[in-house]
Amino acid sequence: MGKGSRASVPPSSLKSATAASPLSSQHHTKFEEALSVKEPKEKLYWKGFSSSAKNRALFRTSYDDIMEEPPYFTLITTYISYIILSFFGHVRDFYGFRWNKKAFSHLMPSNGYAALTSDWDSFWTRNLKLRIEDCFSVPTSLVPGRTVNLLERYTNDYCRSFQYTGKLKEVVNLASYNYLGFAQSTGPCADAVEDVVRTHGLSSCGTRLDGGSMDLHAKTEELVAEFVGKEAGLLVSMGYATNSTTIASLTTKGSLIISDELNHNSLVFGARLSGAFIRVFKHNDPEDLESVLRDAISQGQPRTHRPWKNILVIVEGLYSMEGTLCKLPEIVELKRKYKFVLYVDEAHSIGAIGPRGRGVCDYFGVDPKEIDILMGTFTKSFGAAGGYICSSKAIIDHLRITNHSSVYAEAMSPVVLQQIYTSMWSIMGRDGTSAGQERLSRLAWNARYLGSNLRKQGFIIYGDRDSPVIPLLLFNPAKIPAFSRECRKRGLAVVVVGFPATSIVASRARFCVSASHTKEDLDFILRIVDEVGDLLNLKMSSRKALEMGMDS
Repeated sequence: MGKGSRASVPPSSLKSATAASPLSSQHHTKFEEALSVKEPKEKLYWKGFSSSAKNRALFRTSYDDIMEEPPYFTLITTYISYIILSFFGHVRDFYGFRWNKKAFSHLMPSNGYAALTSDWDSFWTRNLKLRIEDCFSVPTSLVPGRTVNLLERYTNDYCRSFQYTGKLKEVVNLASYNYLGFAQSTGPCADAVEDVVRTHGLSSCGTRLDGGSMDLHAKTEELVAEFVGKEAGLLVSMGYATNSTTIASLTTKGSLIISDELNHNSLVFGARLSGAFIRVFKHNDPEDLESVLRDAISQGQPRTHRPWKNILVIVEGLYSMEGTLCKLPEIVELKRKYKFVLYVDEAHSIGAIGPRGRGVCDYFGVDPKEIDILMGTFTKSFGAAGGYICSSKAIIDHLRITNHSSVYAEAMSPVVLQQIYTSMWSIMGRDGTSAGQERLSRLAWNARYLGSNLRKQGFIIYGDRDSPVIPLLLFNPAKIPAFSRECRKRGLAVVVVGFPATSIVASRARFCVSASHTKEDLDFILRIVDEVGDLLNLKMSSRKALEMGMDS
């Protein structure tokens, strides 16, 4: 494929990209006046865990994770839309199973073999996602930084297949988990990775227990454990497997797992694999968690009422679909009271939250020793891959020989290990520069700036104000593809999510802010979203006036 053509998005500023926008100059002037959050006049630095309360307050805010309800009209029309979708989906299936058997062959038994998938399990995939497949799995090229290159494509059969035009379109990137901007093809990380290829190659060609352990594995595990404040660490080559295989090694039949209702699928899958009894508590609600704990402890195991072998409470540091930070101080207080084992998934919070980038413990000033098991991934803030488990040496030694990812999976590549090590070294300030702290400060400011101004525009935004994950609620299923396509048409790449990944009335666009975004990028994003929001009637927040009067 040739180089093709690119959309005219300047490398350092996107102001010119708005020239072709249908927004009038008068509208632009009013829009700029509304952006009241000012650029920080001085750089923000934090020195060590004992940073002052004043500096820590620049990152931390009071809990602001209230899920604002939309108007009743929006809820009613959303339900009606799904009823219509469901009705026509069933009609389509009724005729398809009888007169278009070839298209539905994977849902029907054949030659003595069971169907590949359940009819009901794939109902929404067939009748909703497949019809808007152009909004998902969009192929990209080059580094997913502040901008990303999309491979332009089109479909002639209602998204069943795609053809490529051979052209690239450069768009502002709000779709990648590149929180600190370490996903780069140049710079210290890229140089270090290039050097390690010459010394260690591309793979260790084995599992950790079968000759696949290198000196880089040991060095990186030590650094990660030090970074999060735990005694020891274990690396896993896949983020999803870090949860799904670890939980099954920590609990068994006779154990109790108490999980937040909005925990990630990897946590849910790991809990089911374990064979433990599972209870669920309301999202981020310590009072409901305590109620579940009291009931479970008083009743014991089902039928026998024997005491539980152990109780594992699982929460996320930063919930990736809601943008909410877990209420860690309250949960730690419950841990002291009820003596359960606490497992915190920091996949999205490690490196992105807290004055030193060390996750929710750093953000809330909680001693990491209060948390039994800290999990995280390297995909988001470190520009790498895989995940880690950090805990006491006794627990880590146990996991090394019982965790299937440690025993059977391939060892992490030297290239990935070096990327992790160099980026984490920079965040800790051990490279002799302030680059890591500048990235943390920029990410915190970018998240506040974008989230605050989206709220002021009148959108319903979920989550905490310091979260780099900013969910913008769409509600109606028809607005899922419309929002994605209109943003992409105007030079903005976003992620859209709908039922069953969210509740039926909570379809949303999820913005992932990066430290690599400039203020010009954010202003461009706000202009585009403002225009699309007006077009799709998405500005339905009842708190807009309150937001306009708040200091950000």
